[in-house]
Amino acid sequence: MNETIRGLLDRKSVRVFEERPIPPEDRGLILEAAAAAPTAGCQQLYTILDITRQDLKDTLAETCDHQPFIARAPLVLIFCADCQKWYDAFRLEGCEPRRPGAGDLLLAVSDANIAAQNAVTAAWSLGIGSCYIGDVMERCEDHRALLGLPEYVFPAAMLVFGYPTAQQLERPKPVRQEMAHVVHENGYRRMDGAELRAALASNAGARPYEDWLAAFCARKYNSDFAREMTRSVEQYLAAFR
Repeated sequence: MNETIRGLLDRKSVRVFEERPIPPEDRGLILEAAAAAPTAGCQQLYTILDITRQDLKDTLAETCDHQPFIARAPLVLIFCADCQKWYDAFRLEGCEPRRPGAGDLLLAVSDANIAAQNAVTAAWSLGIGSCYIGDVMERCEDHRALLGLPEYVFPAAMLVFGYPTAQQLERPKPVRQEMAHVVHENGYRRMDGAELRAALASNAGARPYEDWLAAFCARKYNSDFAREMTRSVEQYLAAFR
């Protein structure tokens, strides 16, 4: 197995970091790797916000579901799906563009997340851990004001980076679903209850599957933050309708 594949299989989310900075040269390599990612039509439909001010990190730690480790991360990047810059360029040169729509947004979100994953992979190869923060999609009004996001820009992903502590390195990576449940040949195959149980049971650990699933549904899917995420995303999407 080559080093790239091994890194992809070994990488796990890191939420506790050593108290040491990321060298400027490694920071630059992470950003260059992100910008080298595949992109639709070579448009790079994203803008990366490099959050260097501690007061902004402190605020994001609160607005993104009260997660203090965000404020302690030496590197915080927000990958924004950006339909604004091309729309502005078209208008300024008299191209008479249509307004960005939902398809443009989804393409930009894909571009942004591909770039983000390149950054994650590059960082891990340098011994730097990371964690995705999906909560940046919440609290639309607050994050728009905090980050100066214009009409056609959506915060698709936030990543925090730092050197993992020994405990984080030794912590087992969560088990992934078996490939038979993840890969469907030639078309989507809707799974019945028995197969869904087989696919998801590893997440339950020692708990009875039914108890774990009910608790997970309440804690994640039916949670207040999940409802707020839906509200906020709909608010962001209003510009694209």
